[in-house]
Amino acid sequence: MTQDRTAPRAAPAAPSAVVAPDAAVASDVVLAAGVRIWGTSHVETGAVIGSGTTVGRGVTIGAGVRIGADCKVQNAALVYGPAVLGDGVFVGPGCILTNDHVPRAVDPDGTVRRVGDWQPAAVVVEQGASLGAGAVCVAPVRIGRWAMVAAGAVVVADVPDHALVAGVPARQIGWVGRTGTRLVRVDDLTFVCSDTGDRFVLDGERLEVVR
Repeated sequence: MTQDRTAPRAAPAAPSAVVAPDAAVASDVVLAAGVRIWGTSHVETGAVIGSGTTVGRGVTIGAGVRIGADCKVQNAALVYGPAVLGDGVFVGPGCILTNDHVPRAVDPDGTVRRVGDWQPAAVVVEQGASLGAGAVCVAPVRIGRWAMVAAGAVVVADVPDHALVAGVPARQIGWVGRTGTRLVRVDDLTFVCSDTGDRFVLDGERLEVVR
């Protein structure tokens, strides 16, 4: 659900930011150096996009969204405010980050809901996490650092750091390292990344790096 009712205009941007002529970017959006926004995308009022981030074609970045540096938001993704994306986050094509846990078009008396008639909730995606193509994250929810959400998953609960989740609703099926490679179990509490050599220890339901 979008909150932006203002007519979009070209936004002020760092000199090296690139905005396609047919992208609609609100006038108060902040674009850092190296940002690229491709055609037919819509970036709504109050959004902030960090350096080096790429926004693909046909993307909606909702009002008040905060996106960190070096993220990739792929074609046709819908990122509704007040979502927060950390540095290095990957949002696959067709992903949806919602902002209304109990959406309704009207109140019980038939009155149409408008801006201010509901309280938006945030999806928070921490540093390095990846959301596969077509994944849906239902706010409010947190996706932990370097976690991976499989394509088509529906996330309705918080995802721990380094967790691999899949399915509808999404459930944890393993752990991944910073490269996205599934971690190898050494013993009951210890895991290792075959790409980097990073070692992890399971502490309850949390995975702690000990590299």
